[in-house]
Amino acid sequence: MKKEEENLEIMRHSAEHVLTQAILGLFPGIKMAMGPATAEGFYFDFDPGEIKISESDFPNIEGEIKRIIKANLPIRKEEISVEEARKLFKENQYKQEWLDGIGRRGEKATIYWTGGEFVDLCAGPHVESTGKIGPFKLLSIAGAYWHGDEKNKMLTRIYGTCFPTQKELDYYLWQQEEAKKRDHRKLNQSLKLYFLSDELGQGLATLLPNGAIIAEELEKWAKETEKKWGYDRVLTPHIASENIFKISGHVPYYLESMYPPMHMAEKEQAEKDDYYLKPMNCAGHHLVFKSEPRSYRDLPLRIAEYGAVYRYEKAGELHGIMRIRGPIHQNDAHIFCAEDQAEEEFKNVMELHKYYYEKLGLTEKDYYLSFAIRDPKNKKKYLGNDEIWEKAESIALKYIKRTKIPYEIELGGAAFYGPKIDFNIKTVTGKVFSASTNQLDFFLPRAFGLKYTDKDGKEKVPVCIHRAPLGAHVRFVAFLTEHFAGAFPVWLAPVQSMVIPIADRHVNYAQSVSAKLQGQEIRAELDNRDETTSAKIRDAEMQKIPYIVVVGDREIKANSVNIRVRGEKVLGEMSLEKFTNLIKEDIATKRQI
Repeated sequence: MKKEEENLEIMRHSAEHVLTQAILGLFPGIKMAMGPATAEGFYFDFDPGEIKISESDFPNIEGEIKRIIKANLPIRKEEISVEEARKLFKENQYKQEWLDGIGRRGEKATIYWTGGEFVDLCAGPHVESTGKIGPFKLLSIAGAYWHGDEKNKMLTRIYGTCFPTQKELDYYLWQQEEAKKRDHRKLNQSLKLYFLSDELGQGLATLLPNGAIIAEELEKWAKETEKKWGYDRVLTPHIASENIFKISGHVPYYLESMYPPMHMAEKEQAEKDDYYLKPMNCAGHHLVFKSEPRSYRDLPLRIAEYGAVYRYEKAGELHGIMRIRGPIHQNDAHIFCAEDQAEEEFKNVMELHKYYYEKLGLTEKDYYLSFAIRDPKNKKKYLGNDEIWEKAESIALKYIKRTKIPYEIELGGAAFYGPKIDFNIKTVTGKVFSASTNQLDFFLPRAFGLKYTDKDGKEKVPVCIHRAPLGAHVRFVAFLTEHFAGAFPVWLAPVQSMVIPIADRHVNYAQSVSAKLQGQEIRAELDNRDETTSAKIRDAEMQKIPYIVVVGDREIKANSVNIRVRGEKVLGEMSLEKFTNLIKEDIATKRQI
């Protein structure tokens, strides 16, 4: 953890103590439970008893917090025995439970005093005094079960945040409001990208025409790009035999995230096997490699597929189309190469990621890497031996360091068959979006018995690189919706231009303009509703359409069009040919307007 982040966490931890002190002072009889600093602020859980607290109480609570901060009360650490601590918190069953654990470990209890007025059981650390706490804001209130267990009592949780400066706090609050506006579920109400229906099945997404266009444009772009980068495309079945998933290790290591098996025993006697909807494309691609003899001349073999996979995500984790159960069309590929080619191929995969992101307007400042490695203390979660894991982690880390992209180590986050690298995008709203996963795998090629003949005539086992730069279609559509706030660049926009006739007498000309644009493979639509021109323009703006084409008497006479750019910018009158060239250049260069 960086020093700045550590200092911020300490300050927020101290702010949480001041929040608790303020609550106990304003609402006598409330019991404190627990609360930590978080990545975005802090929270504390209270047992309110019969007392009701709501967000309408926040101004009074914030006023008391300000008073405590202004008083610059010293925050003092003290170590005492468990017995002394039990007396200090004798009326609080929550603190007694924490003390039970401290006692079992044979440790002393650590407490922190704020002035001489408030004390809490806490490991710390904290700032020296309340005056060191920066600008703060209470955010929300919610219910939370003690220890997160629904069998326990429901407590009241108050969330807040603080920052070293008012400018940073204001920016964070702006991000939160912006996140609400950009939420893909909210924008979907006007953009009409997808729908979810419990009748169809929870977590099963249907892309509507507008969403399908975006997904298809992404797929088209990826296929064109990857063809240039040396990938060969395949199509594998949506279901596969249980035996294949046993070889790959998905059964049993990934079984919780898979749909139940399809039992085929009642079918023909020859078919006694169980079948699963595939959760990943790995197994099929390994069998593609195995389908014919391979030599070193075939390597690296880059097999790509927009394969549909299904994963039985927990109901509580489903979130719009950001997290679904299926169908999940992945920008997937597996690269089979010799061990001495692995580092170069891994480098190329990382470069491909950077290429995609740059085209979408992201710079290296906008993303970082998470390097997920095996937890050596819990080897039962993973396949393969120490030698395989050490080799894979060494190669991956070597290239990560060469990229100079910021990275963090995630202990225990590796896939069951190899270490993985996630590209995490920091969005304008402050959220982090895990865009894609890359894995270096020495295990599965061995499990599937993959071999190739080397230059010396000996059989060797290839290395496999798993990669999916654009991740899952629907998830990436959700991300782009929030990233662009629904204002997609022209090449992705479902409707690229809306043609609006001013009056009925202009409809025929507007139809011809629309038809000519469509003839140039531009997604143009005609709005000839019985509405005012201003209302039609406003609706087109609401739909985030990049170009609005208005035609009237003047345009008919001059055989021209009048162009407005999304965001109320007016380009004015120009020939249809000039506008066509302009929009086609936007599409070809993937320019953002």
